[in-house]
Amino acid sequence: MILFLISIAFRNLNPMDCRLPHSIERHEGAYTIRNRDERSQGLKTADPSDISSRMDGPLAKLAGLLGGLEETRGKVSVLTGAGISAESGIPTFRGPEGYWTVGSKEYRPEQMSTRAMFSLDPWEVWSWYLYRRTVCRKAVPNPGHSGVARIEEILGDRFRLITQNVDGLHLRAGNTKERTFQIHGNLHFRRCATACSADLFPIPSSIGDRGRNQTLSPKEKASLKCPGCGGLTRPHVLWFDEYYDEHFYQANSAIRWAVESALLLVVGTTGATTLPMQIGAIVSQNQDAILIDVNPSPNPFQELARSHPNGLVLPGPSGEILPKVVELWEKAGK
Repeated sequence: MILFLISIAFRNLNPMDCRLPHSIERHEGAYTIRNRDERSQGLKTADPSDISSRMDGPLAKLAGLLGGLEETRGKVSVLTGAGISAESGIPTFRGPEGYWTVGSKEYRPEQMSTRAMFSLDPWEVWSWYLYRRTVCRKAVPNPGHSGVARIEEILGDRFRLITQNVDGLHLRAGNTKERTFQIHGNLHFRRCATACSADLFPIPSSIGDRGRNQTLSPKEKASLKCPGCGGLTRPHVLWFDEYYDEHFYQANSAIRWAVESALLLVVGTTGATTLPMQIGAIVSQNQDAILIDVNPSPNPFQELARSHPNGLVLPGPSGEILPKVVELWEKAGK
């Protein structure tokens, strides 16, 4: 019954509608989460120079938790966000690099990444996404991505990756498509804008790297037409004025796996969209689960982890933290 209700709810879940059983506030760079009892604690930014000295205790606790997890063979969810890709040089989505100029007007990413903007000026939206795709194509997976791929190798079918990132770096690092829920899509693919079919098509190989504000040629526009109906295709990404669904974004599958997970590892996400925060809230309410947050910056998941009996906050870049986590996991599995 619980899973059925979750399935119904996510049919109408907008990525930016972030409702939780907690109230999350931000003031002068610090987050505060108020729980049902109205208790609150501020989240403090980790001092990078102090990370190593503060890791011994949490890693020792993690070793014990992973040992118990491997005995029970519990399921694992790894939830990743823009922070892990930022370590590969990909600017975060809402940063200055995401702004786009059309004529004399500058648009924010939250405006460009909408069905409304695509309906108004589809080729400008395509130009923006193809430029973003170029940035992603030039980036390479970092040790954080490699760590997530290694965790999948260790766990096999007990593992699922839930990623908000549309850059495809996890797949390039070695994670399998079958065990990866790309809940915001993948900008290396496209689909019919009028949904004549549910098929996904790769971006044509004839479209190479793009410069900022570079317009599309007539030949390039023709190559982006739908092979089925001849109409427009659109980037295979979840827009801000759309809703999660199962077919394209595997939203219900991600929630279902999280409900059944014995461990949630959160890496590089600030919880700015709905589904990730719902996943965190679900796992945090399971007192037997393990909840780990890896992030150098304050974020709501840190407070969820701090308030959980089996929660751990590992402050720092994923490229530094995850190799240590992988080492512990390899030892626990022997």
